[in-house]
Amino acid sequence: MRILVFLLVLANLLFYAFSQGYFGQAENPDAQRISQQIYPERVKIVARGELPQPVVLAPEPKIEPPPPLPEPPAMSEPVPDTTLVSEQQPVPDSPEQACTRWEGLLLAEADRLTARLSEQFPVFKLSRRVEAGESNGWWVYIPPLPGKPAADKKAGELRALGVTDYFVVQEAGPRYMAISLGIFSSEKGAQERLAQLKEIGVRSARLSVRPSKDSRITLDALGPRVDRVAVRSAASSLLPESKALDCP
Repeated sequence: MRILVFLLVLANLLFYAFSQGYFGQAENPDAQRISQQIYPERVKIVARGELPQPVVLAPEPKIEPPPPLPEPPAMSEPVPDTTLVSEQQPVPDSPEQACTRWEGLLLAEADRLTARLSEQFPVFKLSRRVEAGESNGWWVYIPPLPGKPAADKKAGELRALGVTDYFVVQEAGPRYMAISLGIFSSEKGAQERLAQLKEIGVRSARLSVRPSKDSRITLDALGPRVDRVAVRSAASSLLPESKALDCP
């Protein structure tokens, strides 16, 4: 009898301990059931006699795998940039120069030859000088201008600078359209006149010996060597007795 009472008491104690959660159970028996629910927010309570509506579950978003990384391009031999490769073009040399001289020319002959060569061979540089002997003094002048309009313009510039004693050479020849600024018997007087003109701004004035009609002239022609034969031929046809020489 005592053993039966003892077992009943023990059974009551165990039930009490189990109901109180001493053996690990939750206070609310339904708590574990709630934690196991899926989408509890979609649970709807319907009235008696109302058919439940089917619940359409939204598909879970599909996660696309990341695109494969592009393969590195195959290595190839570099193609040379043809725009940076160019052949060096040879720089043409300036034409070789040659100088031809005529000595002992009369003033009229020198004027005729100068006019001929200037017309047919404009690239040649002509220079002349009076040989030692008689002369008509010294000449201060502005070299020949391209034409009458240019000479008139230069004359106007001279007047603006206060120069009035001048005249434009009208005679045909190498001094045509030159502007004479004075003829002097001595070189000293010509040098003084030239210095005065330079001081007031006449930068193009020059000084040279003024030959007489009987003076002898030396004429030099400097230009491309390839034209030397043609230049000498033109001079020979004009002045057959004048001999062409190489400049020293």
